[in-house]
Amino acid sequence: MGKTYERIDDRLRTFIDAQPVFFVATAPLSGDGSVNLSPKGRSGSLAVLGERTLAYLDFGGSHAETIAHLRENGRITLMWCAFTGPPTVLRVHGRGEPVFRDDPRFAALMPALAGADAVGVRAIIVVTAERISDSCGFAVPLMEYREERTMHAEYFGRKGEDGFAHYCASKEFNRASVDGLPAVPLPLPPRPDANAGADAGAPVG
Repeated sequence: MGKTYERIDDRLRTFIDAQPVFFVATAPLSGDGSVNLSPKGRSGSLAVLGERTLAYLDFGGSHAETIAHLRENGRITLMWCAFTGPPTVLRVHGRGEPVFRDDPRFAALMPALAGADAVGVRAIIVVTAERISDSCGFAVPLMEYREERTMHAEYFGRKGEDGFAHYCASKEFNRASVDGLPAVPLPLPPRPDANAGADAGAPVG
């Protein structure tokens, strides 16, 4: 039987920290818009900041649907599945906000996520939970975690910050979502913190 929770307590925090992957779902307000569901990985890229607040690094890619949807309406759901151990699915429904690189809060939030920091960070997504619940994961398969993929960190590490900014500017669906909603503000502003990309070419994990 599923349960709802008033806060992310130590047990839930431990469960979140133990999962190597989580999923993010967002959608535009339009009934004709495209629902987006994205897997997220890279060890250390998500942190529980408080009893109802989480943050994760938004890394660069060819699309920016999550950012576009959050800028329009703020709705977001995070989900974790237990692929080992007791079968559990945990969801956090809430409101999300992209904190961009030129926002004073960016540098203040980064220490909690510094273990995954590297070239390729577009924004930090801050999520305030409105509903926290779990359910059985009886149909989720048992799978073994092997290791982190390092390709993303290595790819953008070779480009450096200037190359990453050019990459974002060159991608149609960084500037706007597939439905035309404003996404990443371009040109990408420089990082305000001195440690940007300090270990750019190193694997993250």
